[in-house]
Amino acid sequence: MPDLLIRNARLPGAGGAVVDLTITAAHITSVTAMGAVCRDGRASAPISAHGAHSAGEVVDAGGRWVVPGLWDEHVHFDQWASSRRRIDLASARSAAQAAAIVAAQAPRTARDDGLVVGRSFRDALWPDAPHRALLDAVVPDRPVVLVSADLHCCWLNSAALTRFGAESATGLLREEAGFAVLRRLDEAEPAQRDDWALRAARAAAARGVVGVHDLEMGDCLDDWRRRMDAGFDLLRVEAGIYAPGLDRAEAEGLSTGLAFGPLLTVGRFKTITDGSLGTRTAYCVDPYPDLDGHDTHDHGVLAVGPEELREQLRRATAIGLEPAVHAIGDEANRLALDAMIELGTGGRIEHAQLLRDPDVARFAAGGIAASIQPEHAMDDRDIADRYWPGRTRRGFLIRSLLNAGVRVRFGSDAPVAALDPWHAIAAAVLRSRDGRAPWHPEQAITAAEAIACSTRTEIRAGEPADLVLLDADPLGDPAALRDMPVAATLLGGRWTHRVL
Repeated sequence: MPDLLIRNARLPGAGGAVVDLTITAAHITSVTAMGAVCRDGRASAPISAHGAHSAGEVVDAGGRWVVPGLWDEHVHFDQWASSRRRIDLASARSAAQAAAIVAAQAPRTARDDGLVVGRSFRDALWPDAPHRALLDAVVPDRPVVLVSADLHCCWLNSAALTRFGAESATGLLREEAGFAVLRRLDEAEPAQRDDWALRAARAAAARGVVGVHDLEMGDCLDDWRRRMDAGFDLLRVEAGIYAPGLDRAEAEGLSTGLAFGPLLTVGRFKTITDGSLGTRTAYCVDPYPDLDGHDTHDHGVLAVGPEELREQLRRATAIGLEPAVHAIGDEANRLALDAMIELGTGGRIEHAQLLRDPDVARFAAGGIAASIQPEHAMDDRDIADRYWPGRTRRGFLIRSLLNAGVRVRFGSDAPVAALDPWHAIAAAVLRSRDGRAPWHPEQAITAAEAIACSTRTEIRAGEPADLVLLDADPLGDPAALRDMPVAATLLGGRWTHRVL
C-alpha cells in the first residue's frame, strides 16, 4: 500500500493531464492519467484527506496544479532568517533619509547588547554619500551597523567602528572589511538562531521551497548538523564551504554531496572573486562613471586574482568540492571562466551578471552552470543603466545562456532578494516589476523554462516526492506568477506546508 495517494492533480498548461500520484517511501511510484476535473481555470475545492500523516493517506487535490518542489540555489540562510529583525532601509532615497529612518526606529529596535542594525540600503543612486557623521548625529550613544542590500558594504557610526575594531574615515566598509562585520552581527546563542532559522524555513515551505543551497559565511555545516540532529525537517540543505574551511574539509573528507542524514549534504566551495554592482565593486573591463566622492576603484575590486583563484580551485577540486565561483563583472567572469575551463573543474559561476558575448558560449563548453538571481535585474536595473552605460544588453542574461545550451539555476541570494522562487520566476518571464516596462525583454524566457531553472526533479515514477500543489496554473497568466498561491508543499512525501 502506498504511503500517500494524491488524486485529481493537474499538470500545468493548456490541456494538462489530470493525474493520480502514488507515493511510497518518499518517492513517486506512479503517475496515472485520470479524467479531467475543475475545468473553470482555477481550483476551488479544498484539499481533503483521510488518515493524515498515516499509511494509506488519500488526498483529493481538487484539480489543483502540481509542480516539482522548488529550490533556491543561492541563499545566506542565517542572514535571511535574522534580516526581518533589522531596520528596513529599502525605501530610503538618500543618506539623510536613511539616517532619519534609523533615528526614528533605533530606540525600539536596539538589541540587548545595544547594537542597532539596519538592512537593505541602496546608495548607488543617492544624491548624497553615506558617512558616519550622519549616523553619529542621530544615534550618538549606541553602535549602528547598516548593511547594504547586496551585503557587500556596511555603513557604521563611530561607536560601531570602535565596537568592531574597524577603521574608516567615512564609516563605509566594503567587501572583506564589511564581510568581517557581517560575520559577527548575529552572534546570538545557537538556540536563538535556530529558532529564527525554523521560522524562515516555515515561510519558505509556504512558498513551495523544498531545498536551499546555503552559502552563508562561516561554518554553516555545523549549524545545520545541529538543527537536523534536533529534528529540523522542513528543507533539504546543501551547506557551502569557503576558503577558510578548506583545511577542515581536507582533514574530514568533506566533499560535495557527502550526506549527513537524508536532508543535509555538503554543498559547493564558494569563493568571491569580485564585488557587486550596487557597491560599484563588480570587476569590469570598463570603468565606472561618476565615482567622485565614492571610496572605491574605477573598475571595481578583484578580490581573488587569477593565480590565487587557480590555487583555490585546484585544492577544492582535489578534495572533491565542486566550485561555486562568485563573479558579477564581465572581467571577473572572464577570469573565472579562464581558470575553471583550464582546470576542467565544471561547477557553477554565481551571479554571472555582466558577460561579454564570447563568454556566453564558454559556459556550456566548459560544463559550467550559471547560478542566476533574476530578481536582481529588477532591483538593479536603474543602477545598471547608470553604471554600466551602453552595456546592459549584456547584463542579467538568461535567454542567451539557455540558447547557448548552458545549465541555468535560479536563486535569490537572500537576504539580497526574498527567499521566494516565484519572484525569480516572475522576473525571468516578465523582465518587469511594479508596473514598469520590461527591461531588455529579449532576455525573457517562458514560465516552463523558469520553473525548470527552479526545480531539480520531475513528476514521474522514481523521482523524490518533492511536490507543490498550486491554486493557479503557473503556465497561465504570467502576471500571477509573483504571488502564485501555494496550497501545499511535500518534501519526500511529507507535508511541510498545507492550507486546508
